[in-house]
Amino acid sequence: MPFRRTVLAGLTALVLSPLATFAADLPDLKGKAVVVVTENAYPPLQFVDPKSGKAIGWEYDAMNEIAKRLNFKVEYQNTSWDAMIQAVSDNQYNIGMTGITIKDDRKAKVDFSDPYMRSQQFMLVRGDEKRFSDAKTFGAFDEGLVGAQPGTSPFYTAVYEILDGNEQNPRIKLFETFGATVQALKAGDVDVVLTDSVAAKGYVDASSGGLKVVGGPLGTEDFGFIFPKGSDLVAPVNAAIAGLKADGSFDALNKKWFLDYKMGQ
Repeated sequence: MPFRRTVLAGLTALVLSPLATFAADLPDLKGKAVVVVTENAYPPLQFVDPKSGKAIGWEYDAMNEIAKRLNFKVEYQNTSWDAMIQAVSDNQYNIGMTGITIKDDRKAKVDFSDPYMRSQQFMLVRGDEKRFSDAKTFGAFDEGLVGAQPGTSPFYTAVYEILDGNEQNPRIKLFETFGATVQALKAGDVDVVLTDSVAAKGYVDASSGGLKVVGGPLGTEDFGFIFPKGSDLVAPVNAAIAGLKADGSFDALNKKWFLDYKMGQ
């Protein structure tokens, strides 16, 4: 199932339980040069800002903070998703980041960091919706329409976890931006939009009862950074991840990129 690829618009930033690690306990890598490869095609994790032409996103902010805390000098390079895991496995790069799902088969080629993010999606609907209450009942509601951006994880979740596995299913209405899907939902042009928990809460809270969330989480994946097998960077990066969870830094990034970014679309 082609669940994880291309542009993502509905990522859930559900940070895992904080660990008691503090910056003072982190190792000092003494300015070591570390080459980090990414794809820049997975907003809001990493992408090129069309206005400034600058590469930005959640993962850039997180990696820059990890580099600061561990005292290493990061150099960013780009490659395609199809080439990334093998290239990191071949020691062409020190770290790979592009919302990479932690899977056992991939562990045969690369080492993973601890999870830095859990991707989950929820069903955002109008506040007066009574025709369905979860993915199963929506799937059985033949007239129900989903609003989604093509090629996104919410799109694939709708296709493979809610509907019939047909990517051309006419029940999926395509839009260029996440904001447009929410406007279509409010206008009654679609009946559900899949989005992450942070953005869903923001929209519900701002809707004065006009929107709500139904059902449970869908499309759950844990994301990690990847390293060549046996890399000595894994333990320091894991320690930094734990510290970023514990001190609320990841929570701040979640708000910036999964609520403020989406609501500005």
